[in-house]
Formats: sequence, C-alpha cells, structure tokens
Amino acid sequence: MKVFNSLTRREESLAPLADNTVRFYTCGPTVYNFAHIGNFRAYTFEDILRRVIQFNGMKVKQVMNLTDVDDKTIRGANAAGVALTDYTKTYKDAFFADLKKLNIQPAEVYPAATDHIPEMIALVEKLVEKGVAYKSDDGSVYFAVTKFPGYGKLAHIDFDNQRTGARCAADEYDKENVGDFALWKAWEESDGPVGWDSPWGRGRPGWHIECSAMSMKYLGETFDLHTGGIDNLFPHHENEIAQAEAATGKEFVKTWMHCAHLKVNGEKMSKSAGNFFTLRDLLEKGWSGREIRYVLVNAHYRQGLNFAFTALEDARKSLERIDRCVDALTAAANGVAAGETPDWAAKCLDDFAAAVNDDLNTPKAFAALFELVRHANAYLGERGTGNGERGTGNGEPSAILDVFKRMDSVLGVIFFGKAAKAEVPSEIQALLDQRAEARKAKNWAESDRLRDEIAAAGWLVKDSKDGQSVTKK
Repeated sequence: MKVFNSLTRREESLAPLADNTVRFYTCGPTVYNFAHIGNFRAYTFEDILRRVIQFNGMKVKQVMNLTDVDDKTIRGANAAGVALTDYTKTYKDAFFADLKKLNIQPAEVYPAATDHIPEMIALVEKLVEKGVAYKSDDGSVYFAVTKFPGYGKLAHIDFDNQRTGARCAADEYDKENVGDFALWKAWEESDGPVGWDSPWGRGRPGWHIECSAMSMKYLGETFDLHTGGIDNLFPHHENEIAQAEAATGKEFVKTWMHCAHLKVNGEKMSKSAGNFFTLRDLLEKGWSGREIRYVLVNAHYRQGLNFAFTALEDARKSLERIDRCVDALTAAANGVAAGETPDWAAKCLDDFAAAVNDDLNTPKAFAALFELVRHANAYLGERGTGNGERGTGNGEPSAILDVFKRMDSVLGVIFFGKAAKAEVPSEIQALLDQRAEARKAKNWAESDRLRDEIAAAGWLVKDSKDGQSVTKK
C-alpha cells in the first residue's frame, strides 16, 4: 500500500511501526456549528484510508479529536448565553449522527479537548523547561519558532520571504505570518466563564497544543500517520510537529496525508455565495447519505472536488445500477454458499486492489467496480437465455457477490439484497399513497411537498415508469 507523504512530497509504503497496527490521528471537528460538506470531504477521505488499511490485513487505531474549546466555541457559547459544554454538546451529537448517515466507521478514540487540560498544561511546562517557550507580560505562553530548527519542514517554508517575529495569539492566522504562536492563552474578559488554573495563571490552551497533547497520549510520542485537510497543513500541523518534537526529541509522525479543498459548483463554499451546505441541508433536499458519500469519495483525495447537484443525480443513477445488479445476483445465489470465483470477477478485484493501494485511487477503484457490474450483468443475462443454466447451484453468484462485498468494504456505498432495505412504516406509506393520488391528479406542487415531508422523515422517494418507490436514507 503506497500513499503520498506530505512531509517528503513522494509516495511511500505505509507499513505499521509495531503490532501490525496503523496508529493514526485525524483532525476532527471544531464543534461550534454543524459540520459542512467540505468538512466531510476530509472525513470520508480518512474513512476510505482507514478501510484500505483494513483491506490490506492491517489493524487500525484511529484517534479523532473534538475541539470543544477555542476562539470559535467560546464566542458561540457566550453569544448564546449558555455554558460551553452545553453549547458544544449539540454539535458533538449532530456530528456523530452525520457520521452514521455517511457510513463512516467510528474511530477508536474521540478525545475532547476540555477533558485533557492537564495533559496540555504538562506539555507546555515541558516546552518552557526546554527553553523553546516563554511567558509573555499578559500571562500567555508562546512557542518561539526560531528556537526549533526544524520549523517549516512540513510546509516547506522559505523563511527569507515570510514575515517573522510577530506573536500569533489567534488560533487560526494568516498563512504568511510565521510567528511565535500561543500555547496557553491568558484569561480575557471575552472568555467569560471559560478558563482553567495553570502555573501561568488562569487561561485556556491554544488550539495547536490540543492536538499534540491528545495524539501523544493515545498513540505515543511517535506514531504512524496523521491526516487532515490541506488547509490544516500550515500552521496547525506545522505547529503540532514543533511542539511535539521540541518536547520529546523524537520524530512525531512518520507519514502525513492531506486532502484537497472542496468547491460547490466551481466556487469556494461560503454562506454569502449561497452555496454553503451542511449534511442535513442536503438530506432535507431529498438526497441520501450514501449518494452524498458516493460523490465525496469518487474523486482522488489530492485533487480538488467540485460538488454539484448534477453529481448527486449521477450518483443516484449509478447506485441504482449497482443495486439492480446486486439484487439480481442475490436472487440468483438463492442462499447457496460461495463457490469458485469466475476469472473475470477475480480480475476486477485485482484491479480494484491495485487502485486503492496506489495512493487511494478511488476513480480507478470505481472503474473496477463498474467493470464488475458490466461482467455480472452479462453473466446474469447468459443464465437467463437458457444456456445450460450457467452457475445454478455451483455457488458462482455468491462468489461474485463476495467480490462486491470485498470492494464495498472500502467504498461503503452498496446495499446488499432487497432484504437490506428497511420495511416502510405505515405513516410513510400513507404519505406515499397521498403523493400517488396527487401525481395522478397532476398536482405537482402537492407531490413535491409530500416528497419533502417524506424526505424530512428520513426516506428517499424515487420515481420511475413503474411508479414511485422509497428507500431509507
């Protein structure tokens, strides 16, 4: 399995440092709002990565932090007039619900920053003792970037052409501002009730120290892999390296991986542009979690992704094509145990494995999947023509289904068999019946209203020449 290491700028083999277990850290959400689809571009990339590691027979220990104290969360809690823990709990709960909708495997550990203040204080103390951090007049503690010779190695910074020397008190700051950054922030009136006692006075940790402290607590001083969006590479990940390596004298992370930005309809996502979407926004519009996942993972993670509603429409059609093939294979298998895998199916799986092991090349992986669909449909067509009842009773259909399942262990987008599709509750069926009557009367406005009501209840309506059908999101 080869991946592109942002630190060395080349593809390298990903092999665990110990115990056949890849230990990796993922920069999780800042829980001040609902996560948007740009965030989920990163989280689905990391889910594919996790699944490919498992696909290759390795184990995973993944840690994804929850940033529940920083400039944004404090500002949001104070504006809402509620305690920080109450404010962030809403968005933590929503985040975990969204992960389930997108079929993202759970990490092994989800540490919250507010539960690890002692570890952060201890790390800052160590940096002060080593002379790479200092206390300012206001009681804050800063990391002195000029005291760490390796600073800039991840971002490949040319210090001669950067502004240096300034102090960066904000958690997030301009890319060109290479300055001493806050490890511990002295309490200010704007922090309200948020603060902890420390050797430097009351205050709270800077954003960067949170990830260094929590990752080393759960993964050790040196671990295999660290991931995130490309926007986190500098300054956040650069600062993580500086803090950890200055404290321990050891290499912090062996491999760094970053995914590219997501745009919506070719433009940067922003509320002012009207193209800002959370996952729940898209679900309310009638799109399913797996359709959204399909779009998010069907592009190479290091290439920019243009998210468009036409892509969701294409995803819906592609998934319907896969579903029809898988349902037909399930019927043909008829519960018979898997037999010998046809050569063409084995070849498709080999092509799929080669693709995902080539730096998670999901476009080529999907190409292998649809080649499997094409061959499987031809196979099923031959069985239906009376050519010797090919495959009957010999377990071939089940073997082909196993290839689909092996591919989907990475992709996570396939429903297997009609039995996997949930039974429709009576209240949803009642709405469907009303919608059928509305369509019969050509009352399209009422039809659309009922579609939206059904979607809000968690069900996706599909119209075809045979009428309407519904599936659970």
